[in-house]
Amino acid sequence: MRRLVSILLVLAMAAGCASAQRLPLRFRADGTFKIVQFTDLHYIHGNPHALRALARMREVVKAEQPDLVVVTGDMIFGQPAEQSMRDVAQCLDSLGVPFCTTFGNHDEEFGLSHDELYRLLHTHHNVEPEHEAGTEYDYVLRIKGSRDDSTRAAIYCLDSHNKSQSRLVGGYAWLTRSQIAWYRAESQRLTGENGGRPLPSLAFFHIPLPEFETAFCKPDTWVIGARMEEVCCPRLNSGMFDAMKKGGDVMGIFCGHDHNNDYAVMWKGILLAYGRYTGGNTVYNDLVGGNGARVIVLHEGQRTFETWLRLKHGTIRNRLRVPDNFAWSDPTKRPVERD
Repeated sequence: MRRLVSILLVLAMAAGCASAQRLPLRFRADGTFKIVQFTDLHYIHGNPHALRALARMREVVKAEQPDLVVVTGDMIFGQPAEQSMRDVAQCLDSLGVPFCTTFGNHDEEFGLSHDELYRLLHTHHNVEPEHEAGTEYDYVLRIKGSRDDSTRAAIYCLDSHNKSQSRLVGGYAWLTRSQIAWYRAESQRLTGENGGRPLPSLAFFHIPLPEFETAFCKPDTWVIGARMEEVCCPRLNSGMFDAMKKGGDVMGIFCGHDHNNDYAVMWKGILLAYGRYTGGNTVYNDLVGGNGARVIVLHEGQRTFETWLRLKHGTIRNRLRVPDNFAWSDPTKRPVERD
């Protein structure tokens, strides 16, 4: 009960501080909506290596001009935690773009709890999340149509927690049954509002699902991008991917956590993709080309999107159209080739 009261106070304070700034998310006149995903900033106040993360964020946003920035966890990696998080939040503020965040497994290791970090961050957020009681840091963002206020797409942001608390199952924690129930309820509600048709949606959280490993290891899957370390996912599969598959709305799941992976793979009709490590040299990172971001472009009224990686100095890698670039085709129906 005490924890619930604390969470409600945090939410109330955040709403009071940020309500005047919050903006509706909306498709552009051309029917597109662009998202930039930053992940694993591992920012440390006063560490010169950490400034590289903020510089790359500014460079990417200036180049891409997105409609939304999503930061998928591990934003800070040292004390003083409050000043480190304020530096990150102020940088995000300065970009002039609506942004939201999810927590990583390291964020609360440096002196501030998730409740305290949540309160600090949400005084800066300028988007309008929808919360349901008991979900804590899970929320939905609606994207309105280019010509009206109907909801045309949705963004699910979830907290993927930290280490497992089970004595029988070690490793990282998993998305809980209550989170899966929350997702199902939200998905059904949005589907109902959309005339019974699943709403084109994306999901963002920090720690990848076990399906990231399963899909990569199957010989008949397309894999685009780098894998330079094992997938550090939960040892227990709690069923979130299965729920999203059955929900029929989520087209892509985007995570971070594994700094040396940036690959995308299609699994059972859902794209599973890593963001690009965004941090500086405060922790390990070995991908050729340095830090960067993932870019995603939705299309109003369509179950398709583009995604690519943007690195420093304008370098673009692994540009994809989903699901087109992952579809098998009938070779007999291709145009005749002349050698």
